[in-house]
Amino acid sequence: MAEISTIARPYAEAAFELARQDGRLAAWSQMLGFCAAVVADPKVAAALDNPRLDVAARESLVLSIAGDRLDKEGRNFVRVLVEAGRVGVLPEIAVQFDALKDDAESTAKALIESALPLTGAELADLKGALEKRFGRRIEATVAVDPGLIGGARVTVGDAVIDGSVQAKLAAMSAQLRA
Repeated sequence: MAEISTIARPYAEAAFELARQDGRLAAWSQMLGFCAAVVADPKVAAALDNPRLDVAARESLVLSIAGDRLDKEGRNFVRVLVEAGRVGVLPEIAVQFDALKDDAESTAKALIESALPLTGAELADLKGALEKRFGRRIEATVAVDPGLIGGARVTVGDAVIDGSVQAKLAAMSAQLRA
């Protein structure tokens, strides 16, 4: 069987092109994210996998849960996925769509983990430095991790900048053992 990412790619690209043409990237991102959460719910996933449900029942299930959170194009997109038997790949479609959206908008998502809560000024300074380093606008998610002891660890895409005391202690320990 093909990889889920391979199956999801053409759907994500099609949704992205439609959203880009209409200037509605953010709206599509929200719609796909919501639908991904719906089909990832264990009870909904079990119902969608039930062989007794026909295509119309599966379609009705997803669309009734989504309600007015989907516009006409979003509802049609879900119908296409249900008819093709691909509604289960919606979470991966949403991930790939968001990656295309971020690339088009020169945006990167960053996870900032710090030992202590960051002030607004500290966060603004850190985001500014990250934007300069990566050449993209940074959308930051901040988490407090006391296990870092001090400092912070920043993850942007597959790049990790670890300036935590925990990492420095681990590096010193490795040097002492060498």
